[in-house]
Amino acid sequence: MELSRLEALVAVAQEKGFSRAAERLHRTQPAVSQAIRRLEAEMGTSLFDRSSKDGTLTDAGRVLYEYARQMLNLKRDAHGALQELESLQRGKVALAANEYTVVHLLPIVCAFHARYPSIHVEVKRSLASRIPSEILAREVEIGLITYRPPNPGLTVIPIATDELALLVAPGHPMAGRAEVSVRELGAESFLAHNVRSPWRERVVRMFEQHHTPLNIVMELPTLESIRRLVESGLGVALMPRRAAQADVARGSLVALAIREMRFERPVLIVYRHGAKLSHAARAFLECAREARRGGNGEPKG
Repeated sequence: MELSRLEALVAVAQEKGFSRAAERLHRTQPAVSQAIRRLEAEMGTSLFDRSSKDGTLTDAGRVLYEYARQMLNLKRDAHGALQELESLQRGKVALAANEYTVVHLLPIVCAFHARYPSIHVEVKRSLASRIPSEILAREVEIGLITYRPPNPGLTVIPIATDELALLVAPGHPMAGRAEVSVRELGAESFLAHNVRSPWRERVVRMFEQHHTPLNIVMELPTLESIRRLVESGLGVALMPRRAAQADVARGSLVALAIREMRFERPVLIVYRHGAKLSHAARAFLECAREARRGGNGEPKG
């Protein structure tokens, strides 16, 4: 099975057509079509629905596409490993994080860059729920998440912990308090992130257990937008304390503890178990372990 044919398969599926795939691969459209025909002959089945004009895969095509993507990623990793023989004088480490976990990632990135300034660091923003599968598909080497992944084949390293806090504006009636109870929050207007998570489900269950309504009046795409609207007095929000640390420090937000919701939130680095990580990735993991041992990953304030 020639990799060039697999490259054609992936390109047509991702570009939704043969002509755009040909442009991406710097090949002619007949050459791409021929590569697909030969791959179909080799597999003994059709890989694309010829009645569709947008590169729609058949069931067999979808199965082969996933394997092809992993094989091409392995090819990329092999090239990267060979380039790193210059003892971390060049290379790249690819990481995945979401808007929250990148807060914990940044100090490690700074320490890593200070030690290895020639290594390119690429941080991909991704949904937390997708990061484990991206690691297993070799799209990235390392990810940061806040839950124990159900996927087998992943190694987990705890690097920090955080806790849930109630964010209110400085002028809010509760702003002068250190702690509130769930039952006091039934009349509040909550702003929430529009991506559901296991932590949100825990909050919902806690409100239900205390027979208290959780009035979510607005859902937003970023933590930054939620913080700014809380600051303006539009509502309150539940958020990891570390995510609002800078705002609390300068006094634009107040973070309160919730008596019944002392949820400790782990921050975990994950990577493929038993993987032959790149030199750069191994060096990055060592920086993460050092940060953990030195307490740099712990939430403050």
